[in-house]
Amino acid sequence: MKQKFDEPRVAINRVYTRLGDAGETSLAGGQRVPKDSRRIEAYGTVDELNAFVGLARETAAGDATVAELSAIMLRVQHELFNLGSILATLPEDVHPRQARVTEAEVSQLESEMDRANAGLPVLRSFVLPGGSRLNAELHICRTVCRRAERIVSALAREEPVPPEAVKYLNRLSDAFFVWSRWASYLSGAPETLWEPNRAASANIPSGGTLSE
Repeated sequence: MKQKFDEPRVAINRVYTRLGDAGETSLAGGQRVPKDSRRIEAYGTVDELNAFVGLARETAAGDATVAELSAIMLRVQHELFNLGSILATLPEDVHPRQARVTEAEVSQLESEMDRANAGLPVLRSFVLPGGSRLNAELHICRTVCRRAERIVSALAREEPVPPEAVKYLNRLSDAFFVWSRWASYLSGAPETLWEPNRAASANIPSGGTLSE
């Protein structure tokens, strides 16, 4: 059964309010909390991730070979905003139809990863970000997503957090890794494999230094 959330009921006609000048902000339920609190950091990092996903979406939109990724990124942006909504709300203030991430979003990520990964060559080494702009941007999304996951996990040890929130971020970070490889595969861009002996130390003669 499909999950129907309430439509937004906002009217933004003024951006600044001066209410945050003392270092506090409001949660969805109206509670005033410090701007550096764990909950604010959690949905703030999700917001940061959303911005990077938007960048990757625009890059993908400019290349017909990866156009499908652009549509996926747009959906993920909506899901991240839903996640931010639930993280910005204390459990006692959550409405039954309030936007959130659910098991459906987790399952969708898993099916998309399986489909994309099925056609990719087996990795024989770790990969480095790069080879194309979109690949690098998706790796940025992956690392920011991991940070968001760590922060939300820490929040969950202190306050009640829907378990789907952590699960979604965990799957999403994996998905960004698969999508980065898929983007390179679809566009024909080379993958950059990790080569330990490409480091500067590998070029130092035995018993010598680079400066000799």
